[in-house]
Amino acid sequence: MLRPLALALLLANGLYFAWAHGLLWALGLAPAQQSEPQHMAQQIAPDTVRLLSAQEFKQMEEQAQADQSPKECLQAGPFTEAQSAVLRKALGDSLPADAWSLEETHIAPRWIVYLGKFASAEALAKKRSELAAMNLTAESPLSPDLEPGLSLAAFDTRAEADAALVQVSAHGLRTARVVQEHAQSGVYLLRLPAMVEALQSKLAEVRTAMGSKGLHACK
Repeated sequence: MLRPLALALLLANGLYFAWAHGLLWALGLAPAQQSEPQHMAQQIAPDTVRLLSAQEFKQMEEQAQADQSPKECLQAGPFTEAQSAVLRKALGDSLPADAWSLEETHIAPRWIVYLGKFASAEALAKKRSELAAMNLTAESPLSPDLEPGLSLAAFDTRAEADAALVQVSAHGLRTARVVQEHAQSGVYLLRLPAMVEALQSKLAEVRTAMGSKGLHACK
């Protein structure tokens, strides 16, 4: 009676040994694997992992915030060749290379009803106030040669500008005259295709280089 029991126990121990050591793996009988070497094989270049510096981590955070922030397309111009050279340097110093572009385009001749040149910035500001009181708007002229001055209206032909001058003179602006602001030429337009709040704070130097030109939404 004891002999069959002893044989059964011996067989059971043998089967357990084979199961525990994976000898029955081919039969689908094996304990769960505690180690997972396959995960090591799935790692991509683990030897290239490195710790980031505080500055690098901050840059990554700023980039992540920029990627998630609402983006706005802005543009300004036109700028002359000389103006664009100054602006290009300010842009390069302040913004990432992929955040801006200066696109060359060609413009037709333009005539303006012009007031100026003024003797000082104070005289220019005073004239702006007088025009506002007359419900007349004025902009800074495109040509640096006409600064400091004011453009009351701009036209593609001299005839249109002369007709507008007659109307302006009726308001008592006897010093207004028609001048050609520029001949047909190449100019540059500033385009900021995806401005985010994080970059807006870096535009101070750029705005100075833009002079009187303001940023507005892209068309």
